[in-house]
Amino acid sequence: MSYMIKDNNSIQFKIPGSDETTRFEKIHNVCFDSVEQGSKIIAHEISDLIKKCTKDHFILGLATGSSPIGVYRELVRLHKEEGLSFKKVITFNLDEYFPIEKNNEQSYHSFMYQHLFSHIDIVENNINIPQGKLLEHNISNFCEKYEEKINSLGGIDYQLLGIGRTAHIGFNEPGSNQNSCTRIVSLDPITREDAASDFNGVESVPNRAITMGIRTILNAKRIVLLAWGHKKSSVISKSIEGNIDSNYPASFLQKHNNTTFILDNESSAQLIKHKTPWLVKDFNWTDELRKKAITWLSKQTNKSILKLTQRDYNENGLSSLVISSGSVYDLNIWMFNQLQKTITGWPGGKPNTDDSDRPERANPAKKRVLVFSPHPDDDVISMGGTIKRLFDQGHDVHIAYQTSGNIGVSNEEALKFIEIAKYSFSEEIIVTDKIVDKIQNKINSKSTLKLKGAIRRSECLAAARYLGFSDLNLHFMDLPFYESGKIKKNQATKKDVDITVDLIKSIKPHQIFAAGDLADPHGTHRVCLSILFDAVKQIKNLSFMKSCWLWLYRGAWQEWDIEEIEMAVPMSPSQVVQKRNAILYHQSQKDKVMFQGQDNRDFWLRAEQRNKNTAQEYNRLGMAEYEAMEAFKRHII
Repeated sequence: MSYMIKDNNSIQFKIPGSDETTRFEKIHNVCFDSVEQGSKIIAHEISDLIKKCTKDHFILGLATGSSPIGVYRELVRLHKEEGLSFKKVITFNLDEYFPIEKNNEQSYHSFMYQHLFSHIDIVENNINIPQGKLLEHNISNFCEKYEEKINSLGGIDYQLLGIGRTAHIGFNEPGSNQNSCTRIVSLDPITREDAASDFNGVESVPNRAITMGIRTILNAKRIVLLAWGHKKSSVISKSIEGNIDSNYPASFLQKHNNTTFILDNESSAQLIKHKTPWLVKDFNWTDELRKKAITWLSKQTNKSILKLTQRDYNENGLSSLVISSGSVYDLNIWMFNQLQKTITGWPGGKPNTDDSDRPERANPAKKRVLVFSPHPDDDVISMGGTIKRLFDQGHDVHIAYQTSGNIGVSNEEALKFIEIAKYSFSEEIIVTDKIVDKIQNKINSKSTLKLKGAIRRSECLAAARYLGFSDLNLHFMDLPFYESGKIKKNQATKKDVDITVDLIKSIKPHQIFAAGDLADPHGTHRVCLSILFDAVKQIKNLSFMKSCWLWLYRGAWQEWDIEEIEMAVPMSPSQVVQKRNAILYHQSQKDKVMFQGQDNRDFWLRAEQRNKNTAQEYNRLGMAEYEAMEAFKRHII
C-alpha cells in the first residue's frame, strides 16, 4: 500500500484494487471482489496510520452495524498476532440509539466491546460512545461536551463510516443540515425497519438516536465509507455521481478532499462505470459485456433484440460494439441465440441429445443432485419448480437444509404447538409452565429453540413429501454457526465446513445447487455459501468432484440480471401452482414472518412474481412466452 502526504498533513493512501474513476464521479471509490478483501485493506490502512502517528494520540472515529465488522476483526488479529497497540488511540463512536441501556445487547456500546474493545489494549478512558440513557434535559449538554472533547483533541484523524438505505451517515437521516453537530435525531422508518431483526421486531427499535453531525464528520482529516451488498447500490450511485442533496446525506462527502468509498461488486453495480461502462471509455468487448450492453439497449429502446437497428446502437453510444462484431444483424442473432441456449426444460440435462447448445450435460442421463438450502424453505422458494422437474425426470435428488431456521419461528407459532401437545397428548407429554413462560417472555431457551427447530423441520418434511420426495433424501445439517439462539450468529468454523464436506462426499453429486443470494438480510445465505465454497475447495481434486457442476440460485430477495443467467427453467401455470403449494407448507413463515426485510409480501407471492417477471423479461427480449422461469448461474469449481 502506498501513500502520499496531503496539504493538511493527513495521509492519502493509494488503495490497491479497482479504483478507476470517471468524469461522472465526485467521490473517490475503490471496488473489491470480496468484503473480506476490502475490510483487510482498510484495517491495514488504520494500522499504518496509528504506527506512523507522531502525536501523543491518534483520534479514531468508529462506526457500527454489519459493514465494519470485518475491519474490526482484522484489527483484532493485527493486535494479537502482529503486536499492533491501541494504547495511544482515542476513539469516538458516531452514534447510539436513544433511549437504550449500555448493557443492552443491541446497544452500540455492547457492539463495540463485542467486536473490538474487549480484544485490544485500548485504554478504557480513551473510549467515547454517545450515552443512550440520559435525562431529557441533559441531552443538549452532553452533545455539546462530546463536540468540545473532539475539538479539544485536535479533531478526528480517521473517520470510519457505513451507509444506510436512506443514505444516512451516522444517524444523519435525509434532511440533515450540512452544518449539523452532535445532537439527538428521529430515526427514519426505513432505518428502523432495517434494524428490526436486531430488536426482534420494528416495534422494539428506538425511535431516536444521538449522532455526530454532518459537520463533525466532514471535519475529520480522513474519511472512509464502507458499503456492501446490492441494497446499498442505489444510494451509493446517488452519493457518488449525483448532486449534493440533503435527501442523500452521504452526498455531503463530495465536499471532503480525502474521502474514499470502499465497495464490493454489488454495492457499486449502479455506478456508470459498472452499469454502462461503454459510456465511459473504449475497451475490448467480451461476450459478457456484449450481453450486458445489448440487454441494456433493448430496455432503453423498448425493443426486442432482433428489432434493434444500427441507429439504436449509434444513438446509445454502442457504435464500437457494432464495429467490433461485424454487423448489427450478426450481433442481434448472436445475442438471440445466447439467450435461447439458456432455456431448458431439462435442468439435469436431456438424455441422448446433442448438448452443445444446452446449459447442462446429457451424460450421465441420471444424475445425483444435491440442493443446499440455507434456511428450511429456501429450496422451494427459490427453485421449487426445478427440484420437482429434476425428480420427475428420474434424477436422484437430495436436499440439504443447512440451518435449523429456529430463530425464524415466532413465539406465537411455538405456543400453538405447545397447546396442541398439552391438550391432545397430556397423558404422554408433560409440558411445563416454565417453557410457556419463557416463550411468552421472548426468551429463546434451549427447549424453545429445539421446539422451533422441530417446527421448521416438520414443514420441510411436509413440503418434500408433497413433491414426492422420500424422507431419506432430506438432510438436516444444523450447522453450528447458526445455533446462537440470537439474530447475530456465531462465526463459521472448521466444524461447519467438515459437516458440509462429509455430506458432499457421501452423496458424490454430479450437480450441486446453492443459494448465491449474498444480500440475505441476516447474512445467513452469505455465510452458508462461504462454507460451501470452502468445502468444495477442500475436496475439488477428488475424482467425483471433477465431473460435478455447481449452479447458484437467488433467494427471495432478488434475481440474477438477464445477462448473468446461464440456465432458465420454464414453468407452466400448473407447475407455478404446485410450487406455491409447496411453499405454503412452511406455515410458520406465512403471514407473520419474523424478519422478512423491507418487502412485506408473503414469500410465495414474492417468489411467484419474481419468476413471472423473469419469464416476461425473456419474452420482452424476443424469446417464447412462458408463465414463469427459475434462473441459475454456473459457478466454476
